Amino acid sequence: MSLIPWLRWNDTPPRLSARSPAEMVLETLMMELAGQMREVERQQRERRSAVRKICTGVDYSWLASAPRPTYDISPGERLQLEDVCAKIHPSYCGPAILRFRQLLAEREPEVQEVARLFRSVLQEALEKMKQEEEAHKLTRQWSLRPRGSLSSFKTRARIAPFASDIRTISEDVERDAPPPPRTWSMPEFRAPQAD
Repeated sequence: MSLIPWLRWNDTPPRLSARSPAEMVLETLMMELAGQMREVERQQRERRSAVRKICTGVDYSWLASAPRPTYDISPGERLQLEDVCAKIHPSYCGPAILRFRQLLAEREPEVQEVARLFRSVLQEALEKMKQEEEAHKLTRQWSLRPRGSLSSFKTRARIAPFASDIRTISEDVERDAPPPPRTWSMPEFRAPQAD
């Protein structure tokens, strides 16, 4: 029997990442953007080579090495995107990535349009976050609001379904006609008689 497993108590336990959830969301979203930009660029190269192959009838793809990515977003735009990514709550990170991938599959954009599409997805996620936060605030306000008793409501409210200050022709006709018979399940309402 080996004593090595028993001596492992002295080892330090694996620690969780020291990064905050906001940093992890930022890194995940930016990695997704970079990966999707590379993929879109690869698809564009494949389309161009397929068109070239059809036009020339010759395939030289085996001869050419894979070129390096040529398009990159500007540092200012990258900082703006990172700023927006940092505002995204971790629970909205996954749905934002799924929406981004869905839009890329639907539209098949050029490489230059990917960052703009990513920004629109992030803005949608932020708007959805704000809407849900406002709805949560309203439900919290309603749940914390003091409730009045129904007995005070009964004293304040008087039910007079046919009483009205506005004179109409039908009111004069109804006053002279006998009230129609009501069904058994409905209460009998009578307008007060004017003396």
